[in-house]
Amino acid sequence: MARHLIRRGHDVTIVCGSYGIAHTGLKSSFKNGKREGVVDNIKIIEFALPYSNNDGFLKRSITFLKFAVRSTNIALFRQYDLLFATSTPLTAGIPGIFAKIIRNKPFVFEVRDLWPELPREMGVIKNPIILWLMAGLEWVSYKSANSCIGLSPGIVKGINRIVKNKKPVAIIPNGCDLDLFDPIAPEISLDFLMDGDFVAVFTGAHGFANGLNAILDVALELKKRGNDTVKIVFIGHGKCKQNLLERKEKQSLDNCFFLEPIAKLELSKLLKRADAGLMVLANVPAFYYGTSPNKFFDYISSGLPVINNYPGWLAGIIKRNDCGIAVPPDSPEAFADALEYMANQPEHVKTMGEHARKLAEQEFNRDILAEQFVNFLEKIAIK
Repeated sequence: MARHLIRRGHDVTIVCGSYGIAHTGLKSSFKNGKREGVVDNIKIIEFALPYSNNDGFLKRSITFLKFAVRSTNIALFRQYDLLFATSTPLTAGIPGIFAKIIRNKPFVFEVRDLWPELPREMGVIKNPIILWLMAGLEWVSYKSANSCIGLSPGIVKGINRIVKNKKPVAIIPNGCDLDLFDPIAPEISLDFLMDGDFVAVFTGAHGFANGLNAILDVALELKKRGNDTVKIVFIGHGKCKQNLLERKEKQSLDNCFFLEPIAKLELSKLLKRADAGLMVLANVPAFYYGTSPNKFFDYISSGLPVINNYPGWLAGIIKRNDCGIAVPPDSPEAFADALEYMANQPEHVKTMGEHARKLAEQEFNRDILAEQFVNFLEKIAIK
């Protein structure tokens, strides 16, 4: 998105924290908890605020608040024409709120997940005071923004419940990097796999929201059926990973393999060895239309058919385009059936994979979405 803005003649500064294997490209040392530089003509301001999916709720909250305070300082004193903030967390909108109220700067707020709706429905946050404060921040963020962007139909609907259709709200979902996830690129071999194995892969966070015990339920069901050809590979980390590993050992789920997170470039090569991508979330109704998971777009970019275990807009896309199988939630039997069907129907799997790549190219091409993004921001900036 930043590169497309630059191609159209705009200057872009990205303000961010630090995250494990996701490097900004800056190599200088931090001074007073910050470093700055230019990467690919993008000005970068990186705060020394390391973040991990393994962090507990309190530690995450402190990191988010620190980032909000430091980036608000940038928003109040740097020169710019428009402030774009993207969440989660909701605190990412705080710099935009101050920029709009104090400096009257145009503010565009992108919503990647509906908060506090998601954590409330998941039961992750139960304290009524915290939920009330989050709802208040949500209301102020949406109301103060000149416009909003939602990544899914449910997110747009959630925004409009507050803004009452009185300001522009665009839907621009996560996109597909068609060059990085090229189906014909070389693959990374995995020595624990055998020739003839059907490989289903899950990439991303191993947290409560992901509901990955559902996949272990499927692995157990496959074991009960005597299936030894379907292998399930998990790539990533998170608070639940240790528990998942312990369950794997306890139940002797030797059809499951857990790998550490890797950079996107390496991930794109590893996905070439996979036969299907797993789109799994906890069975929470707010997820059905209120999320836009990156992993889905990585899968279809790679030409992988997708098995999805919850209803909603992604399940509808999969069914309409015959690019995978949507199974009902909380049904390891149906999920195992889908895996075995794919393992036994290589021609249909190939067709579904071709449909997936076609969908990525025609509807979720990141270059096309970036043009929509730039057009939207330009209209807000010149009003």
